[in-house]
Amino acid sequence: MKRREFITLLGGVAAAWPLTARAQQGNRVRRIGVLMVVAETDPDAKRFVQALETRLDAASWHKGRNLEITYRWGADDSEQLTRYANELVLSAPDVLVVLGTAALIPMRKATTKIPIVFTVVSDPVAQGFVASLAHPGGNITGFSNFEPNIGSKWLQLLKEIAPSTKQVGVLFNPHTSPYNALWMRSIEAAAPGFGVSAAQLSVQADEDIRRAIGILGTNSGSGLIVPSDSFTFGRAPMIASLATNSRLPAVYAFPRFAHEGGLISYGIDLVGQLGRAADYINRILKGEKAGELPVQGPTHYTMSINLKTAKALGFTVPDTLLASADEVIE
Repeated sequence: MKRREFITLLGGVAAAWPLTARAQQGNRVRRIGVLMVVAETDPDAKRFVQALETRLDAASWHKGRNLEITYRWGADDSEQLTRYANELVLSAPDVLVVLGTAALIPMRKATTKIPIVFTVVSDPVAQGFVASLAHPGGNITGFSNFEPNIGSKWLQLLKEIAPSTKQVGVLFNPHTSPYNALWMRSIEAAAPGFGVSAAQLSVQADEDIRRAIGILGTNSGSGLIVPSDSFTFGRAPMIASLATNSRLPAVYAFPRFAHEGGLISYGIDLVGQLGRAADYINRILKGEKAGELPVQGPTHYTMSINLKTAKALGFTVPDTLLASADEVIE
């Protein structure tokens, strides 16, 4: 082969190589690691997975074809969450997804390089996860579940169903949900306007829950609020049953409690946040940086009312409230 012909051929190969490489890179299987604070056996687990995978599929990321997803389920066990976070990071996925603050804490410690998309995290700026909502920086972005006026809404619902409520207990585990100080401030700020007082009920074990609800139930005019917390979320059946047996009007952050016999739930759409997370995953897989995608707040709330429980407790749910509910359980 003549030298000129060789150079021409080499130049053609060099020009074609980036296109071939890009095609191969575009077709390669991408990998996602997902860490959830809920247990795999949780009634909502399948709905979370379906929301994430359906939205990714709509964006042309098809599980089993050009996408692999590895799930880890940690419930409220911090040691297990830490172990799973490290395992997922060592597997070197393209993107990491977490549901809940308790899952984000170990994941953030495990990597500063792999993009992380979080969901259901309260005030990520105050907790030090991101620099700001508009410009997160680093390798983290996602979706917050905190709205400052939520405390007022919970109190309003309590008073609408149980107008005689005078004192409210706010039940959560300060170790699994240190961010609940935000919820307490929101509730305490709104309480005087509804003519009620609010007190924190700190729990760390099942017996603490039984004791706290039992004491609250002995005081006439008491009500209960159970905000976002992986510890209480995993004990929804027990908490809903205890509150009902103590004849306490109670408002919960998640629909699962109403499904388990709780009176009323009002909070963010958890399933919807997983779907929105898929949109960010798609953008990151296509080349955008996590730290340049703004953290987004909640956009949709859902309300579930257990009418059967209301009747058993002797409460009359106003028609206006029933009309505005997303779900009425009879």
